[in-house]
Amino acid sequence: MMNKRIILGIIILMMSLSANAQSGLKKVYNEEINPLEQIDQALVKAKANGKFVVCQVGGNWCIWCLRFADFITNDTTISHVISDNFEYIHVNYNPRRSTSGSSYPEGLKKSEGVEKAAQAAALMTRLDKCGRFGFPVFVVLDDAGKVIHIQDSSFLEEGQSYSQEKVLRFFKNWTPEAVRN
Repeated sequence: MMNKRIILGIIILMMSLSANAQSGLKKVYNEEINPLEQIDQALVKAKANGKFVVCQVGGNWCIWCLRFADFITNDTTISHVISDNFEYIHVNYNPRRSTSGSSYPEGLKKSEGVEKAAQAAALMTRLDKCGRFGFPVFVVLDDAGKVIHIQDSSFLEEGQSYSQEKVLRFFKNWTPEAVRN
């Protein structure tokens, strides 16, 4: 009986440490803005600057989403390719709000929950059901807002992070110059 308590205590401690390590990553998704409006605003900027839009779809609930955001921020080669060619946005998607269940996050009224669920469904429709690939998922939009590529992030992973070579290849293959030539 005592051994089971010790093992249980160790498991709880390990889970707590893991959660604390994850929380050290910067939260990059704004959960308060309308994601469809966010995309529209990015498209206006992209068109004005001759760029495409990359939507990193996911949420602050997704450790791999936060890892990717941290990875590209800390890699200057990748961050330069992105800033030179794309309007890069973190598009919040909360799959728990997109279901028709009666559970709403604390403080969220039923009407707000219905609105958020409709928003999430509209987002998936606009981005060609990109959630089927898991999260994060990257959707490349041309300057007219057309989906030209959906990238499954699992192909960019390496260990518990991402591969610089694979991530650079992805971004370079979908720059406006690469697509138009």
